[in-house]
Amino acid sequence: MKTRPDAPVIPTDRGKCPFDPPAAYARLRAEDPVSPITFQVAPKDPSGWLVTRHDLVRQILADDRFSHRNELLAHVVAPPFPMTEYAPQPSPPGSFAKMDAPEHSRYRKLLAGHFTVRRIQQHEPELTRIVDEALTGMAAQGSPADLVTSFAEVVSVRTVCALMGVSGELMAGVSEHFGALMRLTYTLEEFIHHIESMDALIRPVVRERMAEQDDDFFGRLAATGELTEEEMVNLAVLTLGGSLDTTPNMLALSAFALIEQPDQLAVLRARPELWEAGAVDELLRYLTISQLGSSRCALEDVEIGGRTIKAGQTVVLALPAANRDPEVFDDPDRLDVTRNPRKHLALGFGAHQCLGQHLARASLRIGLRELFERFPTLRLAVPADAVPLRDRAMHYGVDRLLVAWD
Repeated sequence: MKTRPDAPVIPTDRGKCPFDPPAAYARLRAEDPVSPITFQVAPKDPSGWLVTRHDLVRQILADDRFSHRNELLAHVVAPPFPMTEYAPQPSPPGSFAKMDAPEHSRYRKLLAGHFTVRRIQQHEPELTRIVDEALTGMAAQGSPADLVTSFAEVVSVRTVCALMGVSGELMAGVSEHFGALMRLTYTLEEFIHHIESMDALIRPVVRERMAEQDDDFFGRLAATGELTEEEMVNLAVLTLGGSLDTTPNMLALSAFALIEQPDQLAVLRARPELWEAGAVDELLRYLTISQLGSSRCALEDVEIGGRTIKAGQTVVLALPAANRDPEVFDDPDRLDVTRNPRKHLALGFGAHQCLGQHLARASLRIGLRELFERFPTLRLAVPADAVPLRDRAMHYGVDRLLVAWD
C-alpha cells in the first residue's frame, strides 16, 4: 500500500497543557490506531505507519518479526541539515541499541548485571548523598534558582560519575556534546564536531581501563576480555550519554507537574510510602518524555490492527499515545499518584526495555522526595506558560525551570 499524498508526519504540536501529548494522538488512537505517515528522509519508500493504541504498541515491541536494526529503519527524525540522499548504516560495534539478537543480546548480557535491582539498591545511600549535596548547593545559591542546572543536571552527572567511576570533567564534556545532538538543531558540521569530540573524550578513558582493568564499571567490562576498544567506546557513549538526556528531563518535568498539581503533591506528602509504590511510574506514564516514540522495521508482511505492514516498512510506536490509552488506564489524562500503572510503556517493553530502568526509578524517587522535603514551599518563580519547553528534541522536558522558596 502506498502512502496517501496527505499522510501526516509524527504529531509534535502540543496544546496549552505542557504535560499532555499532542492532541492528534487521541483522535488517531480512537479512529485510526495504525495510521499511514510519511518520513521526511527515507532510503527508498517514504511511507510508514504510526501506531497509537497501547495493545498494538506492546504487541509490536514484543514481536521478533519487527527489527530494531538501524540499517533497516526509515529515518524517523530527519536531520536538521540538508540531505540529498539517505543510506542508513549498520550500528557500529558496541552500539547495541539499534541491533537485534544475537548481537543485541550479547552486549546487553555483559551490561545487565550492573543495573539489577539489587545493585541499584546497594547504591541508594550514595544516590541519597548526591541528591542531598545538590540540594544543599541549590539552597546556597539562593531563591530563585533554575531547577534544571542547579539540581536535575547536577544529580544526573554526579550519579553517573559515582556509579561508573568516571570523572566529573569527562561527564561534563559528554553531557554537552550528547545533549546538543539530542536537541536535533545541529548543522552537519556541528554533528561531526560533537561525535568526534565525544570520541576524543571517551577513547583515552577506555584505553586506560582496558590496560589497568580497575574495579569499576568499565574496568570490569574490560576484564571480561570480550570487548574490543571500539566496542568499549561505543558502549561507553550509550551508557554514559543515555541517562544524561533522560533523567534530568524527567526530574525537572516531574517537579514542574507536581508544583502545578498541588493536590497530587499533597497526597505524596501525606502518604510518602507512595514514592515506593507507583508514584514514580505514574509520573513516567503521565509525562512519557520519549516524545518521538520508538521505531521498528517489519521483516515480513504482518497484519496489525487490520492493516498490512509490508516487509521493509518502518512503524513508529507512539509511546505517549499508548500511555494515555483509556482502554488501559482509567482517566488517563489525569495524574494520579495513587495509581499503580504497571502496564505503562515509558521505559519500553520486550528485549529492548530500558537497561537502566531501576537506576532511573531510584534517581526519580530519591530526587523528587528529597526535593520537596527540603523545600516545602517550592513554587514556580515565573508563570507556568513562560516555562520554556523542549518540544523539538528527542526527549521532552523543560529548558529552564525557575523556582522559588521561602
